[in-house]
Amino acid sequence: MQDYNAQLSKYIPASAAPIISQWINDSPCTFRISRSRTSKFGDYRPPYAGYGHRISVNNNLNPYAFLITTVHEFAHLKTWNVHKNRVKPHGQEWKASFRQLMQPFIQSAIFPEDIQMALIKYMDNPAASSCSDLQLFRVLKRYDSKVDNTHTVEQLPENTVFSLKNGKVFQKKEKIRKRYRCIEIKTQRVYLFSPVAEVSPVDLKTD
Repeated sequence: MQDYNAQLSKYIPASAAPIISQWINDSPCTFRISRSRTSKFGDYRPPYAGYGHRISVNNNLNPYAFLITTVHEFAHLKTWNVHKNRVKPHGQEWKASFRQLMQPFIQSAIFPEDIQMALIKYMDNPAASSCSDLQLFRVLKRYDSKVDNTHTVEQLPENTVFSLKNGKVFQKKEKIRKRYRCIEIKTQRVYLFSPVAEVSPVDLKTD
């Protein structure tokens, strides 16, 4: 049995590391710390073609987001072991597994109070991703390392021009229900942005 405590403690609260290390050994699974992916925080792959369970979690998450994402992916593993692929990926079976696996961390008060409260509320009906729950996502973002010139769309005043990592430039407009209408400067096409999408304001001033 391998001890992953030292490696895991670089990414999650140290008191949580022994539990996750035990899960990795008991599964058993290949647990990989991945480069940052904009489309997802973590990933689970069931046994296939000679491979066992595989879990990966983005390396740029803060310790609390990393832990919640890790529990999310292990809930997939636990659900697959019981039900294989006979149930929906984020159906009631996965929700029950997620709640059960999260209990040790809730009970030991590993999370700061604001995250703990948001997480308990989120657990009433956990979603496909923690970023689907805006309240939990906003609270978790408080613990991110600050990246220069990075804001969320909801933080910007209306008509602010901003860019994405792919270089596309937009102008923020009004809020429509839960999302913000934004116009791509180059094409004038309209896109709807999540309030917590991370963007960089663009200074259009010229000398």
